[in-house]
Formats: sequence, C-alpha cells, structure tokens
Amino acid sequence: MAEKAAAPPPSKPLTTQEWETLIEDFQNGVHHKWNSLDPLFDLLLSSLLRKDFPLFLKLQLLVFLDEFSLSFFTSHHHLLRLVDALKAVVHAPLDVVASTYKDQFMVSASSILICASEKKVIDPQTENNLVELLLTVINRPNFGSDRHTRGVACECLRELERWKPGLLSDVVGHLWSLCQNERTHASQCYLLLFTSVIHNIIVRKLSVSILNTSVPMVPFNAPNCVMDSGSGSGSDLNVKELRRALAFLLEWPQLMTPCGMMEFVYMIIPVAMALELQPSMLKVQLFGMIHSFDPVLCHVVLVMYLRFLEAFDGQEGQVSRRLLLISRESHNYLVFRLLAIHWLLGFNELIFEKTKPTIELCSAFYPALFDPLALKALKLDLLAFSSVCAHVLRLKSGSDELIDPVKLFENGLVCVSSFKWLPPMCTETAVAFRTFHKFLIGSSSHSDNDPSTTRNLLDSAIFRTLQDLLVNMMLESRRLVPVVVAFVDRLLSCQKHSWLGECLLQKFDAHLLPKVKMDYNLVYCFPIFDRIAENQTIPPRGLLELLTNFMIFLVEKHGPDTGMKSWSQGSRALGICRTMLMHHHSSRLFLRLSRLLSFTCLYFPDLEIRDNSRIYLRMLVCIPGKKLRDILSLGNMILGISPSSHSTSFFSVQSPRPSKNFKSFKNLSSCIHLERLGPLLVKQFWSLSLSNLVVSNTKPAYLESIRDLKATVEEKDFSDSSNTEIIPGRINQPQEPLRVMDSKVAEILNTLRKYFSCIPDFRYMPGLKVRISCSLRFESNTFNRMLGLDKTVTSLEEIDALPAIYATVLKFSSSAPYGSIPSYCIPFLLGEPYNKDPASQNVSLSIVPVGVGNDSREEEKYRAAVVIDLEPREPTPGIVDVHIETNAVNGQIIQGQLQGVTVGIEDMFLKAIVPSDISEDETPRYNFDLFNTLWEACGSSSSTGRETFQLKGGKGIAAISGTQSVKLLDVPATSLIQATERHLARFVVGVSGEPLIDAVWQGGIIQNIILEDASPVATSVTNHDTGPLRLTYNDEECENGAISNSRKRNLGCFLVLIFLPPRFHLLFQMEVGDVSTLVRIRTDHWPSLAYIDDYLEALYLS
Repeated sequence: MAEKAAAPPPSKPLTTQEWETLIEDFQNGVHHKWNSLDPLFDLLLSSLLRKDFPLFLKLQLLVFLDEFSLSFFTSHHHLLRLVDALKAVVHAPLDVVASTYKDQFMVSASSILICASEKKVIDPQTENNLVELLLTVINRPNFGSDRHTRGVACECLRELERWKPGLLSDVVGHLWSLCQNERTHASQCYLLLFTSVIHNIIVRKLSVSILNTSVPMVPFNAPNCVMDSGSGSGSDLNVKELRRALAFLLEWPQLMTPCGMMEFVYMIIPVAMALELQPSMLKVQLFGMIHSFDPVLCHVVLVMYLRFLEAFDGQEGQVSRRLLLISRESHNYLVFRLLAIHWLLGFNELIFEKTKPTIELCSAFYPALFDPLALKALKLDLLAFSSVCAHVLRLKSGSDELIDPVKLFENGLVCVSSFKWLPPMCTETAVAFRTFHKFLIGSSSHSDNDPSTTRNLLDSAIFRTLQDLLVNMMLESRRLVPVVVAFVDRLLSCQKHSWLGECLLQKFDAHLLPKVKMDYNLVYCFPIFDRIAENQTIPPRGLLELLTNFMIFLVEKHGPDTGMKSWSQGSRALGICRTMLMHHHSSRLFLRLSRLLSFTCLYFPDLEIRDNSRIYLRMLVCIPGKKLRDILSLGNMILGISPSSHSTSFFSVQSPRPSKNFKSFKNLSSCIHLERLGPLLVKQFWSLSLSNLVVSNTKPAYLESIRDLKATVEEKDFSDSSNTEIIPGRINQPQEPLRVMDSKVAEILNTLRKYFSCIPDFRYMPGLKVRISCSLRFESNTFNRMLGLDKTVTSLEEIDALPAIYATVLKFSSSAPYGSIPSYCIPFLLGEPYNKDPASQNVSLSIVPVGVGNDSREEEKYRAAVVIDLEPREPTPGIVDVHIETNAVNGQIIQGQLQGVTVGIEDMFLKAIVPSDISEDETPRYNFDLFNTLWEACGSSSSTGRETFQLKGGKGIAAISGTQSVKLLDVPATSLIQATERHLARFVVGVSGEPLIDAVWQGGIIQNIILEDASPVATSVTNHDTGPLRLTYNDEECENGAISNSRKRNLGCFLVLIFLPPRFHLLFQMEVGDVSTLVRIRTDHWPSLAYIDDYLEALYLS
C-alpha cells in the first residue's frame, strides 16, 4: 500500500520537455522508463485537445501517434476515441484551432486506421464515423477559407477508397455534383477522388448509378460490396453513365498539375479500355502535352502512346523529332535532356519495324561539340542503334538507299576525337571505346538464338573500319595501346564474341607489326604483343622477327648513357618469348626463337638477360614441348608471377608478387648457424654509450669526434668593441689566441696534420671498414624436421639426399653505431651430412690417424664464407643482428632471425694509415715517429693545446683530447711475448731493450719495426721518469717510502700503435719484466678504456 501511495498519479500532464524526451526515447527504443504512465494514450489525447498546448508539439505528437500506432491502438475503443477527438478538432473554429493542425490530424487519423487494420479487424462504426466526418468536410464546395482543408480531406478519402475499393461507390453521384460545383484550386483533388471511385467501380464491376443521389451522403454507411468483401455484384456496368462521366473528366485536364495529370492518366487509361472508348478522344485531349517543357507531361504522353499504338500510327516521326529537340535544347536541364535520349532509345526499340522515319533523322543525332560528356555518350548509343536498325532494314528490303553506317560511325566520333591526345585514363577515351564496342557488336546480341553469324560481322564495313582505326591509333599514339588491349580483352572474355577479339589480334599481327617504328618507345606496344603471343591461332613468325630486330636495335644503341633501358626492355622482350613458349608448340617456334635467343645470349650487353636467354635456349632445345609448358607454368606458381590473364586493366604485365608458399620460423637459429671464423678473446655483453647522457646542445669533445670546419671567434676572447683584424689567408681556419711554440711542438703539429689529412671523413665519403669473417652452415636433420621432411637415407644415398638452400640473402642490422651494413648473398649452400649433427657427435674420443686431416677440407664444402663489413662511427663493441631469407628445394621461401654476431673491441683494431708519399722502406720509421707524436699529444701536459686537424676531404676537423692509464700484468715474460706475437704483432711499431730485442728476433714473427736498445733516444721514447713504477699498497708504505719492485728485471719495452675507426688511437707502452709487465696506456678516446682491462687480462692472463 505504501508503494502504491508513493507512485505518481497517472493523470499528471507532462511538460513540453518531457514530451520531447518521451518521443526521443521511443524512437531510440528506450520506452521502459515511461511504463509508469498509465495510460499513456489518455495523456496523448488530452494533450492534443488542450488549447494552451504548443502547435509544433501537437504536430509532433500526431506524427508520433502515427509512427507507433500499433503500440497505442490495441482496441476498438482507442480508435473510436481518436475519431471523436478528430471530430472535436475539425468542428472547432479557425480562431481556436489552426487549419494546419486540422489537416495533419485528418491525415494521421486516416493513416492510423489503415495501418491498424493490418493487425486487427476494425469496427465498421469507427470506419463509418471517420468517412462521414471527411465527407462533411468536403461537402462545402467553393468555400474559400477552408479550401486547402477540403483538398486534404479529399486526399484522405482517396486513400480510404484505395484501401477498400468501392467504399464511396454509393455516394459517387454526390461526388460528381461536388466536382461540377467546385471552382477553387481544390478542384483537382475532387476530380482525382471522383476518378478513383469511377476506376474502382469499373475494376470491381459494380452496378451502381452515378447519377443517383437518393442515398444521402451523411450519415454514411459502407456499401454492402465492401462489407461482404465480394468482387462485385456480377451485373453489367452502367456503360452509358460511365461514358458520360468519363467525357466530363476529359474536359478538365488543363486544371491539373503535372503530377496530378500523371495520376489521372494512369486511372483513365484502364477506364477507357474497359469502356471501349475511341483512343482518338484521349489523343485529342492529351497528345498536345508532348510539346510541353515538363518531363512528367512528356512521360504521360509516352505512356499513352505505349497503350494505344495503333491510334498514333504515322506519328512516330513527330514524337522522335520532339524528343530529339528536347535533347538539343541547351536551356533544358541536363537530366531532362538525358531522359529524352533514353525515351528516344526506348521509343525506337518499341517501333523497331517502323524505324525508317526515325533513321531519316540520324543526321540530327550527332552530338554537339559543347554537349556534356554524358549526353554525348547517350547520343553515340543512339547512333549505334540507328546503325543496327539500318543494317536490319537493309537486309529486309535489299536496298542500299539507307544511311551508310561507316559514315555514321566516323562522324559520330568527331565529338570525342580529343581522346587521341588526352591521357589514356580520361573519361572521353572510355566513351570512345564504349562506342567502338556498341557499333561492333550492336547487331549481335548475347542470346544463343541470335541469327547473326560470324561471317556477317567479319564482312561488315564497321569491322574493317574499326580494325584500321585501331591500328593507326596504336601507330600514332602508343599511349593508347593499353586501352586497345583492354578493349580486346573485353571481347576475349565474352564467350559469345571471343572470336571477334581473335580476329582483331590477327589483323594486328598482319597490319601492325610490319609498320611499327623500331625505337625505345616500342615497349609501349608490348602489352598487345603479349596478347598476340598468347593466341594460338596466330603464327609466331612475324612477332619473332620483330623481337629479333628489336634485340639487334638494343645491342647497337647500347652505350654509357643508356642506363637501365637495355635491361628493362630486354627483360620484357624475353617475357614475350616465355609467353610464346607457354602457348605455342615448340616446332612452330624452334627455328626463329632459337636464333633470337642465340643472338641475345651472345651479344646482349646485360649479363642477366644473357643468362636468361641461355636458359630459355637450353630448355627449348632439350625439353619436349608439353613438359616445357608444365615447367614454365610451375615456375609461375613458385615465383609468384601472375599469368597474363585477360584482365580489364590497361596494363597486364607479369609482375612479381609475394609468394603464397611463404613461411617465417621463430626457431630458425637452431638449425642455421652464422659463426665467426676467429673467436673473440673477450665476449663483451655490454657497451658504454654516453651520447644519450648529454643534455646540452653542445656536445663534449670526446663525443663529437668530427666537426665541420667553421670560422668561429669566442666571445670571451674578443669584446664587441675590439678592432681585431682577421688575416684573409686564414679566414677558413679556426681563430684562437696567439701562442708561442718551439720547433719540437711545430714538428709534432706538422706530423699530425699530415697524418689526419689521410683519415677519411665518413660523413662525406666512405669511411674505414672493419671486416668480420664468418661462415654459414645448417644442420640437415634439424632443417628437414623443421620443414616437415623427416628423411631417413642410407649412407650411399646420403650425398644426394642432403637438403640445400638457394639464393640466400643475409641482412644485417645493429643498434651499435656501425653505419649501414650491406647485405650478403649466397647462391647455393648444401646441408651438413647427417652424421655431423650434434646428436651424432657424442661418440667416444679415439686416436685419429694423421692422414685424416682432410675432414676439415670436407667440412668446408658445407660452409659458406660470409663477410660483414662495418663502418664504425665510434669504436665500441656490440651485436650485429642477422635476418635470413632463403629458398628451399621445394620452392618454399624461408625467413627468420639467426643468432647475432658479437663484435668485440679487438675487431676495431686497425693499423695506422700511412700517407701515400711514404715508401715501404720508410714505413717502419714513420710508424715509430707517429707513435711518439701521438704519445706526446695524448699526454696530460700536451703542448698541442686546442689545435684542430683537418681530415681528408677538407670539410671536417678533429681535435685530440687524450687520457692515460696503467695496467699491471702478473705474467711471465715468455708468455707475454708469445701472446703479443700471436695477437698484436701487426700493431707493434718498436721494441727497445737488448734482452727483449733478442727474444723478438728469435721468434721471427714481429718484423719491419724499429729496434732500439737502451739509449738516450730510447729512454726519451719511453718516459723521462727514472726507475720502475712504484706501487704503494697502504699509507704506511707510502709514508715510509717503501718501494715494491715486482718486475725483478726490466727486459725492454713494446711500443704498440692501434688505430680505432673512425679516427681514434690506442697506444700501449709495455715495460716487460721477468714475472710482470707494466702497461702504460694512452688514448684520445677515453670510453675505450672501459674495455681495455678485460682485453689485456684475456690476452695475457687466460
């Protein structure tokens, strides 16, 4: 009870905003929130009858009721209440209720009644009440104030009459009287209502008197024929009265609008035919509308013409001239002009047997120069139809007095002749070739019962004219060749007219090939050559001779300025040869094609073309024709080359496409291995990168290895008011404060300038390369299992059954600063023998004879050498990622990621660059002096200052910012010398100390260096410090001055000079002792010191 009391009262009226929200929710399907309004229909009716309710919302509610009528009108009571509400609104005065609201209420009520009858049976009383109310409204003829409302009521009654034919048959006499009395513009509505009632009386054959008005109009009762739902009384029609009514209706067409006239004629024509009225009566009254400028009225006349053909006999020419005149009058709308051409086409098909008067007007069918393109296209269709009509009439009459179809065709194309110089894909070109197709196959339909024969079309003048036109078109404008190919493809793809396309190709072979000009533009004709090569009915002789002459032309014209023309055009010529091999018997091609291929593989300038022609020649000579065609077809499927099918595109050239037989494997690195030939001493799993740590725009010197040469003056050295004079000869050099230098410093700077001028600037020219040698191999068993080929073979069949990969491409990338890494190609690689797999390598170790060293050479057969070329921008370790793309034996394309290749710091070690003017004998001394110079420049007390050195190319400069470090190695001298000879021999530039010189001399590995004993010169090279390096282990030893000499005896010193690309250096001065060695390190790239400790320990201590 509490819940009931809390519910909102059902009769509470809604506000304007609430009604708008309700309508929107219903339209969106969200009406559950309004279920509490009970009942909603009562609120709707009460709102419609409220005087203070806005008019615009009332109109919305009426439309809303009409839209959701099936939801609201669930009983007869609802419809009856709606009609009562309508009656209250209609009888209200105009100052209270607007006429617009009355009109909409009548329309909505009629619509709701008709729609509700589809779901439930309507109470006859409700229906009678609505009709009676509408009859009451219209029963006020010539009343001016409500003429529009009366017209709307007439339309509502007409809809109800259409809903139930014969509903107003008993009051038809009253309706006739109202039509006679009405003189306002609403008379059209009265006439259409009366006409619809007459039409239904005749259709249902109701025996009623239209002159009898004894039955009152109000109150209205539905006639028995409607209540019984019968087809009629079965009696004869009152023809006399009906003819009289029809004569009355035919006197009022001039009062109707074009749309009203259309409805009137559609109802009058069945009435006239049922009453056997003379068509001349309709012709006299209605035929004059053909001269109007309204397309609806013209359409009415054509509809009447279609029903009464005999009545308009002899007036075909008049109708055709009028329709043609409409299409030629430029002041008419384009839609009307296009519609007139459509009517004319349909009209000519309708009177096909009487087209002679129309054909005589063909000279007026030609499109005008400034007609829109759509109108030109339809007029050309009309000319093509006229040509067909003339051809048919000529066959029937046997006379040639009619129009010439060739003249019609040529004169019609004048309006679109610009397609010859416009782009091939323009709309005018499409219209022109559409016209070609219409004229060519116009007299031959796609029906199997078509009497036209092949010989008739081939012998027609249109076919001969068209083939000559197409040949001349391709000779004069080769850009149109793809359009001609598309035109031929359209014929070839049609089952009915494919022979027309073949005949055109035969004519092209006979007339086009001998006339083409031999130049580089001949390639534009290759699409049509492809179609000729595919057609088996055309002998290949002419095309082969043309291709041979073209190959000779390419060979003769080849030169340094030819570029890729020879390769591209030679490839396409070989593609046509391939097409002929696939579609012709080898016996037809052998002689001339073998000559063409032989000449190509001997004299053609491009290697790839020569190889391909040699392959085709061997296939032509050695493989039978059927098997050869199968192989070439299989090659298309494997390589992903689309066959030259007859597509509708202008260009249908064979082009590579992604193969469908394509797989990407994630575990490809488990069977395919790319390994370094020489293992790294240090497997560096990290690298030091400081470039991301720099926030400021100005990079430090150690990060900006090479800078552009600029004339900069620092503001701190020169004030704005200074009058410093800049020497013109040094305008391109960096300006710096004047400093005094001695001869030694000047000699150091001259040596460094000469040396740095030989280092290439990688920004403007190829930089120094670092080459990493690797080998590629793959395991046969794992590879087969991955591809799903689990083969088990015997030892005798092992070699023949080994898998192989073809056309392998290795692509490299790295996050380290190594520049662009070129890919590497391997043509062929055989898999390792099955007994080489890791699963079979777990055999017992046994003594192997000395002569079994040939196994290493056997293994090389199953490995491919790979070289990775790096161009470092910074000497740092890293990892090179490897991506492989290869082809299996079955044509399957395989791709995936392999294990990355590690790059160590020792890979960056290169020998210093020697200027070209230094002879080979002077090289050791130069390297020795260069070491001393760089050692001095990289020192902490360097006298080079901020000197910059210009690099090779003259655009970049570099500065030396050195740093130093030391490393103590607890390794015997013998082990250190052997390790140095094995890994650093090519970088040693000098050896000092007699014991060390003797040891190096006995080894014989380190050569072409400077050997110096302990002399003043040598001591100057090492250091000015006296005595060995003193290492203090704690503060007490340092305070007490204790010295620990761990080297026992100094044997000598190694001087090592290493170049780090792109322009850095690493210098070792190794003071060798009996049981330990002290390595002094200097470099102009301090981040590399992070890797040197690990490298020296791996080199000497492992």
